[in-house]
Amino acid sequence: MHAIYAAGINRDEPLSVLGIGDVDPKETPDDWVDVEVKAMSLNHHDVWALKGQALREEQVPMILGTDAAGIGPDGTPVVVHAVIGSPVHGDETLDPKRSLLSEVYPGTFAERVRVPERNLIPLPEGFSFEQASCLPTAYLTAYRMLTTKAHAQAGDTVLIQGAGGGVATAATVLGKALGLRVWVTSRDAEKGEWAVSIGADEAFETGARLPDKVDAVIETVGEATWDHSLKSLRPGGTVVVSGATSGAMPPSQLNRVFFLQLTIAGSTMGTAQEFADLIALMSKNNVAPIIDRTLAMDDAREGFAAMIDGTVRGKIVMTR
Repeated sequence: MHAIYAAGINRDEPLSVLGIGDVDPKETPDDWVDVEVKAMSLNHHDVWALKGQALREEQVPMILGTDAAGIGPDGTPVVVHAVIGSPVHGDETLDPKRSLLSEVYPGTFAERVRVPERNLIPLPEGFSFEQASCLPTAYLTAYRMLTTKAHAQAGDTVLIQGAGGGVATAATVLGKALGLRVWVTSRDAEKGEWAVSIGADEAFETGARLPDKVDAVIETVGEATWDHSLKSLRPGGTVVVSGATSGAMPPSQLNRVFFLQLTIAGSTMGTAQEFADLIALMSKNNVAPIIDRTLAMDDAREGFAAMIDGTVRGKIVMTR
């Protein structure tokens, strides 16, 4: 099957083990169903797989990709929910054995992907396959962070660290749709200005003193911004963490955490119900995901290189 896959693991030169071509997919359970993939979108997770952070040597070759939209087994247009797991207390992300597509089972960067039927979400009305393929990871992650984890309400102020990243961009767009005051930070003034153009209320240099304390922080950067995130929160505020691209071991600052009664909440992906709620929010507010560029599958190396270089603004989509 024609696919984009990890042919090996290389932490220092991930592009050297990126394969594009025919590969035999690994087996999946017999009761799963086929989706004919029309569009797929790239995430940092795909680069981490090549680096060995989401895959082990014995798992390659592995078809990459967590995000896709296409045609379901009954001919219905669908989006694929990437979390593979059984609900625990109604939440499949809490299943200790849960995984994402491309970790245990083949991913979405192929002509077809096989998933449990419960992982098929009807394609949102008015969304193209390209737009819908952006939703399963970055937008679902951002939605869960803002709503389920941060409990942000209209009028709250939310700080989003690292403007321009996939989840940060999604949180900016969704925060505006939720009626939040959205502030972003970036080391790059142009990225800050771009974030304002897509919905942020203000952009600040990374680490800058803010005009007010914020109700919540959306944190995907880690060590480089952690101190600023905690210092920016009002008493009783919440920092929601879904990644640590700059490092995962910042000083904990426990004195600040307990004295100001701060909440630190971890967040990973989202549930099928949250996915449906995300789609409803975007449809109601006529919100479309931000797409950086659209490439053919065979040109995927360009997209991976841009993500590694940090020159992406929005989602990179690939089509068949």
